[in-house]
Amino acid sequence: MEPGINSFHNTLRSERGRAGADPVNIVSDRKQGIRTQILLILAMSVITAGVTLVSLLAIRGSLQALITQNLSSELRHSLTIFEDMQTQHLAALDRENALIADLPSLKALMTTDDQRTIEDGGVEFWKVGGYDLFALADRDGNVKAAYVKNASVDAAFRSDLQRLLTLRNANFLVTGNGLFGCSVQPLYFGSETEGTLLGYVISGFAVDRESVEGLSAATDVKAVFRSGNRVLAGSLPEIRAAEISTTDPAFAASMAQPGTLIVNGEHFLAVSHDLSSRSTAPLTLIEMKSLDQEERTIRQIDRLVLVAGALALALGTILMLALARFVTRPLEQLASGVRAFASGNSTHLLPYRGTREVRELSAAFARMRREILQANHALLESERLATIGRMAGSVSHDLRHYLAAIYANSEFLASDSMPKAERDEVLAEIRNAVNGTTEMLESLLMFGRTGTGLRRSPQSVAVLAERALHLVRAHPDAAHTEISLHSDEPAATEAFVDAKQIERAIYNLLLNACQAPRPKDASAQVVLAVRGSEQEVEIDVTDNGNGVPHNILSTLFEPFVSEGKQKGSGLGLTLTQSIAVEHGGSVTLARNVPGETVFQMRIPRAGSNVDVLVGSGEHVEEK
Repeated sequence: MEPGINSFHNTLRSERGRAGADPVNIVSDRKQGIRTQILLILAMSVITAGVTLVSLLAIRGSLQALITQNLSSELRHSLTIFEDMQTQHLAALDRENALIADLPSLKALMTTDDQRTIEDGGVEFWKVGGYDLFALADRDGNVKAAYVKNASVDAAFRSDLQRLLTLRNANFLVTGNGLFGCSVQPLYFGSETEGTLLGYVISGFAVDRESVEGLSAATDVKAVFRSGNRVLAGSLPEIRAAEISTTDPAFAASMAQPGTLIVNGEHFLAVSHDLSSRSTAPLTLIEMKSLDQEERTIRQIDRLVLVAGALALALGTILMLALARFVTRPLEQLASGVRAFASGNSTHLLPYRGTREVRELSAAFARMRREILQANHALLESERLATIGRMAGSVSHDLRHYLAAIYANSEFLASDSMPKAERDEVLAEIRNAVNGTTEMLESLLMFGRTGTGLRRSPQSVAVLAERALHLVRAHPDAAHTEISLHSDEPAATEAFVDAKQIERAIYNLLLNACQAPRPKDASAQVVLAVRGSEQEVEIDVTDNGNGVPHNILSTLFEPFVSEGKQKGSGLGLTLTQSIAVEHGGSVTLARNVPGETVFQMRIPRAGSNVDVLVGSGEHVEEK
């Protein structure tokens, strides 16, 4: 229903003492947004979680950097300690070896060339010295005798010893899977500067797991000696070189820089020292400090931070709930007042508590509501007067026309000399005037009753259209109009409607088509078509008039709007559109060109379940 109809209805209700009590239904999409209370809690939760996460990452990063720095310092310090211990140990071994090399008995033994004699005589010196490794070689570097604790001497071992003699600065012997720290001392007959070189004395100590564990105990780090793909000794459980992998490219590129190693699945921070220049084969010392223990400590701190964050979140949520309730409850009350006012309730209480902004907003809305009510009352009063004026002007013109015809023809009837044929013609004109007056009054009464309850029942719209067609044919304005009907089977057009109102709506469309202005030489033709589908019934009324004037297209369905017609109150299409909308349907101007004007009315067939909302119909045009 159009705004003009709403205003007229409100005017009628105000005259009955119910102005403003019946709100206008408006079709709207109410999108449910997030509640302020939930938004505050979510914001607080996100902030708390973000601060906790940032704190966790910052603490973890700082701890990891601090631990790495401390461990790197410890590793470098332990490497220095190892160097000092090795230097001291080798210096002591050199002194002992020098004392043995100065023994006359050993010099006398090395004057013979018999290897068997040297081997038998050298055993005593090995046992007295208590060395893990003891060997004697001639002046040419050929090993004459070699002794090793808990191991046998083979050709490969002798070859490694000879290589040790050829390397001047070497003091580490790598042989097989063994590692020895060695001292090489020359034997001279006479003084070292003027005497004759008799051979070489080699003594050494084994670098095995026991000695490395002693080193680890002194430096509090784990140590591993590695040669190529072989692990020679270490303070870790039995491992292979393949089980040592690096996760730090810097460690692989520069072995002196601390890096991360994985040994047997455990992570270590490690630093290495290349001893190859002092060894008979490639040799690397790797010192490691476990990172897993520190990682466990960091995880404990992480758990403490997370627990603190969760506790802060819980306490913050409780506090925010209380705060949000204090802030949002007045807002919800104010929103309820706005919705109540929108539905027509202007007495709903507004909040007077809450924050300063809420109180100011509530006071502003109260003032606005009061001003709207005052303005609405004035508008309704002015619209009521304007509508009454338009209705009085339109109705008075038509009533004067009909009353004038009745009065004039009544004077003719008073004459006794009037022939019977003329008397019958005058009576017919009086009857048409009375029928026109009755029809106008019925239109006004029906217009005033639109919006009241419908009396629906299953009806065939095709049958109702045929009835309306017979009524229109009896109307004087349809006397020279050719009206034809095309409809589907009655059962195919059955709908749940108010029969009287639908019949009246079709009648108004047909009469409107018959009254349409046409060229003087054109014969009036009107076509009524009724079609049924699964969902609705469609009624088309087509005439060959001049079409709807463009200046009334936007106001066509407002009451008392008419142009170009000699007769009519301007309520026909208004009533038709109101009846269609009340049935859940619509009336549209499907085509508007000179010579072909089509009004189309659609009525849902399942009308009993239709929820009619005022304003859902389209704008249509009346001629």
